[in-house]
This record gives sequence, C-alpha cells and structure tokens, in this order.
Amino acid sequence: MGKKYVESAKLIDKKTLYGPAEALELSVKTAKANFDETIELHVRLGVDPRHADQQVRGAIVLPNGTGKTVRVLVFAKGDKAKEAEAAGADFVGAEELVQKIQSENWFDYDVVVATPDMMGVVGKIGRVLGPKGLMPNPKSGTVTFDVAKAIAEIKAGKVEYRVDKTAIVHCPIGKKSFGADKLKENFHVLMEALVKAKPSASKGQYLKSVTVSSTMGPGLKINSTKVLD
Repeated sequence: MGKKYVESAKLIDKKTLYGPAEALELSVKTAKANFDETIELHVRLGVDPRHADQQVRGAIVLPNGTGKTVRVLVFAKGDKAKEAEAAGADFVGAEELVQKIQSENWFDYDVVVATPDMMGVVGKIGRVLGPKGLMPNPKSGTVTFDVAKAIAEIKAGKVEYRVDKTAIVHCPIGKKSFGADKLKENFHVLMEALVKAKPSASKGQYLKSVTVSSTMGPGLKINSTKVLD
C-alpha cells in the first residue's frame, strides 16, 4: 500500500457502518491523490443475476452530474443525424462508423446512442461493444428517436447502473471536488433508483452492503438501513 493510502486508512474504522453523510465526508477527506478522484458507489444486492427476472438495470440523471466530460457517439441518418450534431454529439454516422470500429478497433467515446432503425447496423458490432458496456439499450435510454434528449441527459450527468455477475452495482457519483453535500445529493438519487428497481423475484435482504470509495482511497461501509435518510 502507498503512503497516502495508509494515511487515509487510519481515518477509517473498518468495523463501523457509517451514515451516508459521514461516509461521503470521509471519502472526500481520504482522497489524497494528485488529481480530482472519482467517488464511486458499490452496492451488493440480494439478487441472483443468473436469472432474467432478477436483473437490475437502468439509468438516472445525477442532479450534480458526474464531473466527467462524456464523449457521445450516435448512430443515425438523415434528419436524426443532423439533430444529433446540433445537440452536441461528438461523433455521428452510420455504416462508416461500424467499419471504422471493426477495422481500427476504435473506442474514443464513452456512450453510444442509436436510433431504433439503426440497430440492425449496430448489431453487427454487438460482440465488440457489448463486453465494453457500450451497446445501446432501450432500458438505458440509448436506443431512441429522441436523440437530442438522450444526448442532453448524458452530457448533464446521466449514469447507467447494472448489476454484474457477482450481484454488485458499481457506479460513479461524482468527483472529490464536488464536496460532501453535492455527493450526498447524487448518492440519494442513485440509491432511490436502485431501491425502486428491486425485482419482485428478489427475496430476503435486498441491500446486502453499501460502500463508497475514492479512486485511490479505502472503502467506507455504509449502514444499508440508513441509505435513504
């Protein structure tokens, strides 16, 4: 462990379940790297992601954004392509972008949006985009004819949450520079979304564990019964 990490770890009691406000204050205090660290939320859920009826997935616009500049690629044609360009998309195109991704292994973007009529084209690179979490999906609002709205929300701080195969949701909730108050607002909005997304097939305790951490800092465990306080 690095010297800064060791110093940060001394400020945390690993046996303590913190309230959200105190945990976020400590996550800011323990982020000692020489860059604006991302504060991340990790939630272990009481679901079995192997079953389709226990999937947890969605998207939410964080009130204070993520602090990250997001590059958006849009697959669209005609008027929808012009609409995407006007809305601030970083890259807009159709078959030529599919070819560029296939031939150049090109991934200089963070989110991919597609109009429904373009999904046949995008499907050709599904095996490439899927593993990177870039495949457009109606549930996350990235397959839509309203490309202007999708781009605006993404640029404003829309994040996608999705339970992984170990039943954990990992999601950024902002930067150290936001301060604890703005991070707490983002935290609450995301936690409310996760609670509402509880599958009916999920039995027993839903929020198994809730942890926040900075990019380079130690994790802080949060009392799962107080996440919406």
